[in-house]
This record gives sequence, structure tokens and C-alpha cells, in this order.
Amino acid sequence: MHNALVIIPTYNEIENITSIIEKVVSYPDEFDVLVIDDNSPDGTALAVKELMKKYPDRVFLEERTGKLGLGTAYIHGFKWALSRDYGYIIEMDADFSHNPDDLTRLYHNSKDKGFDVTIGSRYVSGVNVVNWPMGRVLMSYFASAYVRLITGMKLRDATAGFVCYRRRVLESLDFDKIEFKGYAFQIEMKFKSYRKGFKISEIPIIFINRRLGTSKMNSSIFGEAMFGVIKLKIDAILRR
Repeated sequence: MHNALVIIPTYNEIENITSIIEKVVSYPDEFDVLVIDDNSPDGTALAVKELMKKYPDRVFLEERTGKLGLGTAYIHGFKWALSRDYGYIIEMDADFSHNPDDLTRLYHNSKDKGFDVTIGSRYVSGVNVVNWPMGRVLMSYFASAYVRLITGMKLRDATAGFVCYRRRVLESLDFDKIEFKGYAFQIEMKFKSYRKGFKISEIPIIFINRRLGTSKMNSSIFGEAMFGVIKLKIDAILRR
């Protein structure tokens, strides 16, 4: 059992899952990997099970009955991590849009510099997004600007999905009160961490759009985020 766990939610990631796990377990900073698979029909879970034989103390799998949402996948993973002795828990996509080489930077920014939440940020040093259509880049960039305006958080990339949490952050959250399952989940997690006074840091990454497999993003996910931010802010005001 190592100090850091990388949680990777999957649905139909057979093209990527073996290579991403092999990469993560190759680093001198030893990360364990937990895959949360939502009953992928393409054999993603079977590929993970083969790697579990190769890395029996490093690679783990939790299988769910169907597509239950990104947020619930991460919450499942957070609860799994907290039932064990991991000090740092990292969210990461399966499709190499998050460069695994940045894992050690996120981890050490929290571990060595004392940050409770470290965000791999696409926008903290300009716009570092590769192979996205311009419309999607603009939508994502202005979504983060909108989140800053509504919530008061100073984050440049509030919708980022490459995040390292110190254990105590997750221990402080009531997962049963996390409302959002899709894109807005990432905003909600950061906002609740911010409201509790945890130290949050952004470090620059380069986000590269997936080369293999199919994106799970759609307009309804963005819609949830836009309205969800307002609800988060109103709820926070009412609790004061």
C-alpha cells in the first residue's frame, strides 16, 4: 500500500486503459491505481483484471452496474481510498488528455508545499489545450471565468478534472450531500473545499484531447455546470 492513489473512471476505454495504467505504475513515486468501471461492454474491466495479476498490490478495480455518472464514480473511489490509508488521492482521465508525467508534480505540490488541493490547470498560464475545436476551448475557458464570477473563487480552471486531494479534504466532506454527477461535480468539489478554507493551488499542465476512444462530453453536461454554479452559490449564502 502506497501513499497516493490515482482514481481513473472508465467507460469503453479499452484502447487506453492498459497503457495508462502501465505508465502510472512506472514512476519512482509509487502510485496505486483504482479503476472505477461502469460496466464497459468493450472489455475495459477484463484488461484491468489482467493488470491486477501483474501488479497485485498496485492495481485495483471496482465494477459498477452501468453508466452512473462521473461524480458518483469519483465518490465511490474516494470512499474506497478513505477506507484504506492513502494520504493523497488523485483524479485523472483514462485517455491521456492528462499527461501521467504530471502526476508527480501534482503529488509533490501538495505533499511538499502543504497544499490541500492541487489542480492541474489548463488556464493558469494562458490557454494550454491541444487538439480541441476552438468552440470547445472558448466554452471551457469562459465556463471557468463564469465560475469565478459567481462563486468568488480565484481559480483559473474550476472545471479541471486532474486534481490531487489531501486525505483530510475528503474526510471533511459529506459525500451524501454532493449534488452533481457530471461536469458540475468538479466545480462543486473545489467550491466546497474552498468554503472549508483548504489551501488550493493551481499548477500549469498541457491538456491534450484524446487520440483514441470517444469523448463522453456533451452539451447537457455543460448545462448542468452553468445552472449548478448558481445553485451552489445560493446554497452557500443561505447557510451563512
